[in-house]
Amino acid sequence: MSCRLAIFDLDGTILDTLDDLTTSLNFALRRSALPEHSREDVRRFVGNGIRKLIERSVPPDTLPAQIDTVFEDFTRHYQIHCADQTRPYDGIPEVLTVLKKAGRKTAVISNKADYAVQDLCRHYFDGLFDYVAGEKTGIRKKPMPDSVYTVLDILKTDPRDAIYIGDSEVDIQTAKNAGIDSVLVSWGFRDADYLYQCGAARVIGRPEELLRILF
Repeated sequence: MSCRLAIFDLDGTILDTLDDLTTSLNFALRRSALPEHSREDVRRFVGNGIRKLIERSVPPDTLPAQIDTVFEDFTRHYQIHCADQTRPYDGIPEVLTVLKKAGRKTAVISNKADYAVQDLCRHYFDGLFDYVAGEKTGIRKKPMPDSVYTVLDILKTDPRDAIYIGDSEVDIQTAKNAGIDSVLVSWGFRDADYLYQCGAARVIGRPEELLRILF
């Protein structure tokens, strides 16, 4: 396939952020005397941004004002602790380095708050991405294609020369909505069977498999 640009999702694709998300979420829930959640619960809740994570985590009868409070407490905690336990998946830094040396363009787009996306990419992947963006005002969140279109425009790449790499049903739909090819990974927050059920055309189990696809 032709590929000049690889666009990556963040959580569950290049970084295992689940422990820090779970810790910050439960901190915020405790502050409001609401039930806490397991790591596996949080795995199911993520994918559509922090606000949606909070809404999925609180009881159904929670008032909007209390949801706002949980969101604010989560944000304050996560800004400080977003890299406490978060780590790149094994093999990801090496794959990104190969792409960089080969002159391929790379980008990250995420539904996570932009402050966290910028901090985490700078901390773990400094200099390895040509464009990085999280949730921003005026750009609809994935699975809407806005963020993909922004990357294609900024990096001056034809959609036929780009591929999207993600780990969830949101990523499958994002690539379809943007009209670009995609590869899904099974080491993140969803397993391969689930991804195929959601319409994935291709799922890989190891980062090095991505290089065989791109080259």
